[in-house]
Amino acid sequence: MKNFLESLKNVWKIEELKNRILVTLGLLLVYRFGAHVTLPGIDATQLESLAGQTEKGIGSILDMFTGGAFSKASVLALGIMPYISASIVVQLMGIAIPYLQKLQKDGESGRKKLNQITRWLTIAITLVQGPGYIYNLYSTLPSNAFLLGFDSFQFLFSSVLILTTGTVFAMWLGEKITDKGIGNGISLLIMVGILARLPQALIQEFTSKVTNNNGGPMVLVFEIIVWLLVIIACVLLVMAVRKIPVQYARRTTTGDFEQDMMGGNRQWIPLKLNSAGVMPIIFAQAIMFIPAALAGLSNSETSQSIAGTFSDMFGFWYNVVFAALILIFTFFYTAITVPTNKMADDLKRSGGFIPGVKPGIDTADFLDKIMSLITFPGSLFLALIAVFPAIVVSLDVQQSWAMFYGGTSLIIMVGVAIDTIQQINSYLLNKHYDGLMKTGKNRKAVA
Repeated sequence: MKNFLESLKNVWKIEELKNRILVTLGLLLVYRFGAHVTLPGIDATQLESLAGQTEKGIGSILDMFTGGAFSKASVLALGIMPYISASIVVQLMGIAIPYLQKLQKDGESGRKKLNQITRWLTIAITLVQGPGYIYNLYSTLPSNAFLLGFDSFQFLFSSVLILTTGTVFAMWLGEKITDKGIGNGISLLIMVGILARLPQALIQEFTSKVTNNNGGPMVLVFEIIVWLLVIIACVLLVMAVRKIPVQYARRTTTGDFEQDMMGGNRQWIPLKLNSAGVMPIIFAQAIMFIPAALAGLSNSETSQSIAGTFSDMFGFWYNVVFAALILIFTFFYTAITVPTNKMADDLKRSGGFIPGVKPGIDTADFLDKIMSLITFPGSLFLALIAVFPAIVVSLDVQQSWAMFYGGTSLIIMVGVAIDTIQQINSYLLNKHYDGLMKTGKNRKAVA
């Protein structure tokens, strides 16, 4: 603990790192302020029904990712989610469209063009989602909540324009945090939005357990301990890797140190237990909304039953199907994002090989086999974390507090926190200070 506190003090001794942290905090504060600015033409005192709509189902997820902006009819009501959707579409289209594949291989210039395509696609998606959000306000809020008149074209046009501008502004904030601040800006915006609901959820659970004497303080303490254990499990899932040993046929010796031709000291290939990250949960969540939407188009008893089943995020059959989809999408996304053939070719060209495995196709098959073996337990673990909120809800935990026990929100928070800490850690180590996560006792000081 003493070393950790000392490392925190060292953060402020590095001028560049201190400035980056302050810039990050300032831009995040601007984003949170924007989440509380209501769309012009809406009476902010008439939003109770909209808040009630976001207590469950897709509304609760959207409201969590936007930090409550969705339920406040904010200028940032759509948040950064259209940008995330556009990024996913561009990434998936890169598999089928040769032009995008070429851009992915063109280095920095290709990356800039892909970013530009993603930005324009973000605007297009927002222009589609914006009217949908406004019409949802029409169907949810009372008519006297619209100061410019109910179902007014003037309000519709201006609001869609403002929502689009808000999403573009959030996207700009995220990119500025990445360039001028610390950590991945887009991910930090999502994490801050999720964390914004944590105090309220904890207060509701405290009220339920302690104030209303529904279990008492010991039960609340036990729930917090379980929550911390789940966070630790998520950290292990995010950081777990299988190290594949690598040897190099050609080597060069400099002084007392032996280095491989790649120019580094790493003698293994790290294959992540969960290479797909949070994407399988996002894909599965998107698919789970389709049956309820389609069933809602019919008034038959069967359709209403299906709509009810797939609208209950904490229901048994919902989570069974949800977990199965996560398993499928984990293998699918890992297969398209982990290029084992390219890894084998790069290894062969650099003169490296895996002991006991022939270079080329045999190496690619070996890496593919290892990825399949480690992806299976990783997908099971990911599915368990995704459905864990439904498990704790069945144990009489408030739904708002249960959402932090797993699912997309917890994986995002853990992943972003680890990435940000690692970036801060690299600044500290470069300046010869002990890092936040590991002391530097075994690190030789450089004169």
